[in-house]
Amino acid sequence: MGLWNRLNQTIRANITSWIQNVEDPEKLLDQAVADMQTDLIQLRQSVAQAIATQKRTERQCSQTQTLAQEWFNRAELALRHGDENRAREALTQRQSYLDMVKTLEGHLTQQGEVVGRLKDTMRALEHKITDARTRRDMYIARARSAEASQRLNEMIGQFSPGSALGAFDRMEDKVLDLEAQAGAIADLNQTLQSSTLEQRFAALEGTGTASVEATLASMKANLLNPTDSQDNPSP
Repeated sequence: MGLWNRLNQTIRANITSWIQNVEDPEKLLDQAVADMQTDLIQLRQSVAQAIATQKRTERQCSQTQTLAQEWFNRAELALRHGDENRAREALTQRQSYLDMVKTLEGHLTQQGEVVGRLKDTMRALEHKITDARTRRDMYIARARSAEASQRLNEMIGQFSPGSALGAFDRMEDKVLDLEAQAGAIADLNQTLQSSTLEQRFAALEGTGTASVEATLASMKANLLNPTDSQDNPSP
C-alpha cells in the first residue's frame, strides 16, 4: 500500500506540474479562432479587391470594344467619301483596340480564375472557423471536465478510507466495552439483590428455628415435670 500511495502521489505531482507549465487551453483555442478570423477578414478584403479589379477590367474592355467599333464606323465613313488612306488609318486604330480587347479578355479570364479561387478559399476558411468554434467549445468543456475530475481524484486521494473505517472500528470497540461494563454492573446488582434476599430468608428461617427450639425445650420440661404440664396445659 505504501508503494502505491507514493506512486499515485508522484503521478499526481507530475500531472499538476505539467498542467501548470502548459498555457491555458481556453486562451490557446480563443487565440487560434481569433487568428483565423483575422485571416478571413484579410481574405475577404483580397476577394473584394480582386472583384473590383475584375469589374474595372470589364468596364475597360467594354470601352475598348466601343472605341474599336467607332473606328470601324469611321473607316466606313472614309470609304464612302473615297478616302482609303483615312479608312486604312481608322482600321489600323480599330485593330489596336481589338488587340487591346483581346488582351483585356485574357486578363478577365485570369482575374475570374483568381476570384473563383479566392472565393473558394474564403468559403473553406469560413467553414473551418465554424468548425473551430464548435471544437473549441467541445474542447473547453472536456478540459473543464478533466480539471473537475482531477480535483475530485485529488480529494479522493486525500481521503483515507482506512482511517475512517478504523474510527468506526474504534467506536464499535468502545460501545462493546460500555455494553460489557453495563452488563457487569447489572450482574453485580442482581447478585447483591439475591444475597440480600437470601439473608432475609435466612433471618426468617433463623427465627423459625429458635421457635422450634423453644417448643422442644418446653416439651422436654413437660415430660420431666408432668404435674406442671397438667397444671399448665400447653396451648
